[in-house]
Amino acid sequence: MKEDEINLEHGFSLIQEKLTRWWVYLMQMLPNFVLALVALAAFVLMARFIRRFAHRLLLRISRSESVASLVAGIVYSLVIIFGIMTALDVMKLEKTVSSLLAGVGIIGLALGFAFQDLTANFISGAFIAFKKPFEIGHTVETNGFLGTVQEIRLRSTTLRTFAGLHVIIPNKEIFQKPIINYSLTRERRVELEFSVVNTFDIVFIEQQLRQVLTQQTAAQSIRNVEVYFSAIEDPKIKLYVAFWTENKEPNEFMKARHQAILAIYGVFAKYKIYNVQTPGQPTADKPAAG
Repeated sequence: MKEDEINLEHGFSLIQEKLTRWWVYLMQMLPNFVLALVALAAFVLMARFIRRFAHRLLLRISRSESVASLVAGIVYSLVIIFGIMTALDVMKLEKTVSSLLAGVGIIGLALGFAFQDLTANFISGAFIAFKKPFEIGHTVETNGFLGTVQEIRLRSTTLRTFAGLHVIIPNKEIFQKPIINYSLTRERRVELEFSVVNTFDIVFIEQQLRQVLTQQTAAQSIRNVEVYFSAIEDPKIKLYVAFWTENKEPNEFMKARHQAILAIYGVFAKYKIYNVQTPGQPTADKPAAG
């Protein structure tokens, strides 16, 4: 019985001694703990201020809410992480800091491999937002699609084709492949090539085509009309017609080309010039126009 009482007293003594050590350690660390809390609070306030400042600055530079929010959020997180590391260091928990840094590095490496395509799209979206090869409303051609830019996000860009289809293209594909931005080009060159039989007065044909196309310059915004005979393909002569037209609207180029074709075929119909052949098309024995 006495042995049990002695063992019980010894156990209580050990517990009391352990608690006393903890209390002494807590009292010794209390100033550091308070200082760590103050430092962490200061870093939180600093992170909020830096996030707001970075968001405004990036929004002014990139004009992209997505990019500004993402980068500002990353900056905020980095400041908070640095604040946590500083607080742990103040509390003399250097080993914990080292373990956290190693863990963050391993997790970051694993996530980088797992989401490399997603990461590539985000990085490409950020570059697109800063470089601005196109903006919303621009008519662009990329990855085999031609349409108007409807939305630019960090991961993808949405085009609306002239057929009314919405095409979502990953930004990585846009960043790595050529982009034709028709909205940045104020003028475009219309080029037409076809062949006619050489039984007609080719000089007369040239004069008539040049005249009818030049007459359109008053109604259409076209200039520098060119008509050339580019090759002899007996019994045909190959013609090359070109002119410049304004490109203020997405379909202005197609309208100008359409009007030019109507005018050219009007000349052929008027003077009964048959056997007109375009490149890659078989010869057709019929009038150019009704």
